Amino acid sequence: MGEPSNSLQNQQQREQFGSRISFVLASMGGAIGLGNIWKFPYLVGRHGGAAFIVVYLIALLLVSGPVLMTEYAIGRKTGASYTTALKKLLPGKKWYLLGIIGVISLVLTLSFYCGIAGWTVAYLFKSITGAYNGMSGDEITTMFGNFTANPFQMILWLAVMLLITTFIVLRGVKGGIEKVCNVLLPIMFVMIIFLAIRSILLPGAEKGLEFYLIPDFSSLDAEAVMAAIGQGFFSLGVGCGNLVIYGSYLDRKKTIGSSTLMVGIGDTSAAVLFGLIIFPAAFAFNIEAGMGPPLVFITLPTIFAQMNLGMVFATVFFIMLFFACLTSTICIMEAIVGYFVDELKMNRKISTWIIAGVVFVIGTFLMMSFGPLSHISIFGSNIFDFVNDTLVSAILLPLGALLMVILVGWILKPKTLLEEINIGDGIKFNRYYSITIKFIAPIALVFMFLQLVGIIKF
Repeated sequence: MGEPSNSLQNQQQREQFGSRISFVLASMGGAIGLGNIWKFPYLVGRHGGAAFIVVYLIALLLVSGPVLMTEYAIGRKTGASYTTALKKLLPGKKWYLLGIIGVISLVLTLSFYCGIAGWTVAYLFKSITGAYNGMSGDEITTMFGNFTANPFQMILWLAVMLLITTFIVLRGVKGGIEKVCNVLLPIMFVMIIFLAIRSILLPGAEKGLEFYLIPDFSSLDAEAVMAAIGQGFFSLGVGCGNLVIYGSYLDRKKTIGSSTLMVGIGDTSAAVLFGLIIFPAAFAFNIEAGMGPPLVFITLPTIFAQMNLGMVFATVFFIMLFFACLTSTICIMEAIVGYFVDELKMNRKISTWIIAGVVFVIGTFLMMSFGPLSHISIFGSNIFDFVNDTLVSAILLPLGALLMVILVGWILKPKTLLEEINIGDGIKFNRYYSITIKFIAPIALVFMFLQLVGIIKF
């Protein structure tokens, strides 16, 4: 009986979100990011349109959703960030090392994320000033190459994005994160819908809609299933315990299941809407839509450059993209700050500035891999791609998620968190959570990890 009492006491002393909607908006902001924009639409188009979306939704329900629910429950039950929470749940055990691995993953993630997010700020200014208005695709490609090869610009925009994120996190949960997300998320969704409508109304857009939304179940294979699992996992941003910190700021008025469902619906809706922006426009202007940075900084600017009032729509797009990136960087930095405050007993202000300094140094090193350090190769990749695609995305995050579900499903047992998950009004889960976290999620994550590291191929 002591643990729940201590947990409740910790929660009462800890800063909390002012309302359930604030928590949901902040969590959605942490989930909606670059992965939704430059990867999800491409995967949908490649793997059968709406057929892939069906598989993706199933993956959310069976794999990434239960993991997200677990992170919230760990945070709310213990009133602490990931590492400290694991020490409370398993005193005297080494499982807290999983939290430290998560912090390392988050520091690396924030380092390259702030760098790329800084590019969105740069391109926002380019759009406002009409810097690429009327340019050809080749000219825009050259412009992007010159931009990434310029060390001064890489460092400048990294610093800008990092400073904005830092100042918000410094203000705490209610004064910073909550206020920003309550404003930015609704505005962002309005912008997404506005741009989707504009794209759909373009002449020739119907071909893009057909490609994107009409199901082609013949395109579904094992590769598509694994892609759906991976995208659901990375889209929600689960695996390294970063959302444990948001769970620790959550009250007990509503069930965790209800909040998880709302976050999943919001994240998926945003991802689908991004596709409605990209594919109708790409088909209307006969431009191939790939994925990754080329989509955002070459393909879409090329489309905007040819569109009537293109710079206006480009400005709206990059404002929206900046909002999506900012809410994600805030979430990541807050999770790291939580480790410093809870585990190292450091002041929030000092912790935040230390983290900002470390991220700036690592981020500068990563950004230089596009210019002065482009000649350095690690296992056939430049420094940025190795850290992002291999070290973090293929190893640390899926391995962290796998160990998390093994811990909860087989060491702690699902019942340890089920009571916490079902506290409050709203949707309650019992057998569903136990089965998914103990069997389905671990099996799916094992296959995903083995595929990502190249041991198995589909």
